[in-house]
Amino acid sequence: MEIVWSDFSETCPIIKECLETPDLCSESEETWEYVYEVLWIEIGSFVRNKLTPSFWSCFKHTQTLSKFYREGETADDLQLQYKLFTNFVNAVKGLDAYYQFVKSSLEKLDSIRKITDHSPSLAKLNELLRSSLLSQLPTNFNNVVFSFYSVSFRVFFNVHQTADQAGQDNADLEESGIPCKGCNQELEKCQCRALLQTINEVNQKLVDLELLDRLAGQSMTFLVQLRIKDHIKNTCHGIFDRSHLKALLTWLDDVVISWLMQVFHSKSMASDAMHIDDSSRTSDAIQSLKVKLTFYVYENYAISVIDQFFSIIIDFPDSIPAIEDLKICMEKINLRRQIINTLKTSLEARILHPGVNTMDILTGYVAAIKAIRYLDSSGVILETVTAPIKEYLRKRSDTVRCVVTSLTETESGPTDLSEELAKGDAAKDGGTAGNVNDELSNWENWQPDPFGLENSVQPRAVKTSRCADIISMVVDIYGSKELFMSEYRNLLADRLLTQLEFSPEKEIRNLELLKLRFGESLLHNCEVMLKDIADSKRINSHIHSDPKYVEQKQFDISSLIISAQFWPSFNKESVELPEPIANEFQKYTKSYEEYKGNRTLNWRTVTGKVCISIELGERVLDMTVAPTQAVIIYHFQTKSEWSLDDLSSLVKIPPSVLRRRMAFWQSHGIIVESQPGVYKLIEDDIPKSQKLPINEIIAEDEDNESAMASASDQREEELQVFWSYIVGMLTNLDSLPIERIHQMLKLFASNGLGVEFTQDDLKDFLQRKVRDHKLIYSGGVYQLAK
Repeated sequence: MEIVWSDFSETCPIIKECLETPDLCSESEETWEYVYEVLWIEIGSFVRNKLTPSFWSCFKHTQTLSKFYREGETADDLQLQYKLFTNFVNAVKGLDAYYQFVKSSLEKLDSIRKITDHSPSLAKLNELLRSSLLSQLPTNFNNVVFSFYSVSFRVFFNVHQTADQAGQDNADLEESGIPCKGCNQELEKCQCRALLQTINEVNQKLVDLELLDRLAGQSMTFLVQLRIKDHIKNTCHGIFDRSHLKALLTWLDDVVISWLMQVFHSKSMASDAMHIDDSSRTSDAIQSLKVKLTFYVYENYAISVIDQFFSIIIDFPDSIPAIEDLKICMEKINLRRQIINTLKTSLEARILHPGVNTMDILTGYVAAIKAIRYLDSSGVILETVTAPIKEYLRKRSDTVRCVVTSLTETESGPTDLSEELAKGDAAKDGGTAGNVNDELSNWENWQPDPFGLENSVQPRAVKTSRCADIISMVVDIYGSKELFMSEYRNLLADRLLTQLEFSPEKEIRNLELLKLRFGESLLHNCEVMLKDIADSKRINSHIHSDPKYVEQKQFDISSLIISAQFWPSFNKESVELPEPIANEFQKYTKSYEEYKGNRTLNWRTVTGKVCISIELGERVLDMTVAPTQAVIIYHFQTKSEWSLDDLSSLVKIPPSVLRRRMAFWQSHGIIVESQPGVYKLIEDDIPKSQKLPINEIIAEDEDNESAMASASDQREEELQVFWSYIVGMLTNLDSLPIERIHQMLKLFASNGLGVEFTQDDLKDFLQRKVRDHKLIYSGGVYQLAK
């Protein structure tokens, strides 16, 4: 530096004279101004042509951009970062050496000019340096800066963590050969503290040059955001049973903000006023940045929770801490739209497809109601997110039965819906209206719907259902309580007809809970059904105690006597009983008529259970089978071989149905199909390996069949009462479109019959009449067949 200044003095002799004879300086003020301007021209040329290219030459590399914006996982990645770290350190040190030389030259010139305040010259020099450096930025300079501060953060975090664990024994780590996480050296040769000192020196030089924010601000911001995302992923992902928000904010303050404070306060605090002012301004800037980073933590943690919200729904209520955190984040940032979009996409991908059975979809729907309602009590998010689930469940034919089963079937443990039903405190009839009245009376606490979601919901259409309980929302899938109660009646009938030893306590309890929920009028038929069970037991007991009947009977008959008009319709299946068995039923009927006076019994011979004993040689099989199976095997007493057609005409069962019923006895090795359409009784037991393979699904299918008519058959029977009205309309008006028929039936016929039906139900009914050649459909209108 002295040599350069000496050469400059030789070039300008007046400078040398003034340095030797200071008194001459006052006589050449204009000359010094000229020399000052010339010197600035030379300094500017030096900064632009020498200093700036020399500084940026350390930033040249050929690596791709993505190499630097991820955590260094491999040794090569870390090695590259440390190489670029060294380049940045050398570049800043070289820049500082040139800067000190130019600064010293300006201070000497100011001293010759007898100017004691060097700040204007230094400010001008700093501005020249910044403008020159920033005007010649290379393309990938941020990669080098990012590598430097990535190493800086890693070293700081390691030193900070080591200080917290100072009392722990690191002998095991040293013996394991794991390198230091900060400097990537062996633990015994750790250089983190030396690197930290170098980093502080580099940062202080950049602060002195007023280049820290302009040169490294973007890279540091990106690095901090990247580290926040990584920390959230590593510490919070998949853990929903505890709150993470407080720990994240503590980590932000202890690690990230502390690191930023160290970066901007690399030099120890000085006591002079200038340093105090700079420190105050820097602290204010970091506090402002802390506020922004706090919101960044809220946003990214909330996004992480939202992305996993399907798992949170499944884990509810164990996942309540995670939902509580998300509620806090939603108070800071508006994330409702993102929650809605993410949840709808996740639910459609996970459960709304044919591979998921209806009961699982229903379970997910109930869990979603609970979790989302806990998150957002307004119900806007819930209504919008669950709308696709309701629409999908509405299209599945077994949804109603699954809902009713889930409400009442608790053999495998209580379900969510059965627990809701057992609470007994939910809305009864008129509950929706009550919610509306409560809302109107509590108008002072009214809250509007969240802004920006108006297009996704129908405010008036769903406002009344947002406060509804879970069962009401499930029933609202179809919008009709009558449909669910009709399905419950079918389900109850199936249970009563398939249970030999019936214990009514559970069903009575379910019925009482349902009456509290849906009212007594819809469940009157079910009360009569349960009463029929009790009455049947009493009648059976009386008949079996009748001496006259006991003397005549050949075997015991226990009957279930039902009031047909209160029970669901039965299917059309029937079977012809053998004469000896039919005679026994006649004896029972006669005894019943004597007991009840003017009443008699119409037997449904295909429903029930029969206890039989089969003797085949030395084998004796005691079995409980359906009446149809018993009739089939009964006829093999008189004849060991039957053709399918002969047996079908005898028992009055269609051949296709009879073949399925024969599969039951084939699966037990009692009957074999000796040739196509011919079945033979097997007197002797045969090895299991020689039995013909029978589809087990077919053999067990009868146990799963319902004695009740299908829902479509029952619906057709209900609509059959309108047939006479339809015939009258078409006789008088010749032809009508379905819309007009539906409108006239709703207006004139349905009020007194108590049957609700949609236009689609009516269309299915009319199309069946077209297939039966009772109607003609042409040109969009129906008319009677001629």
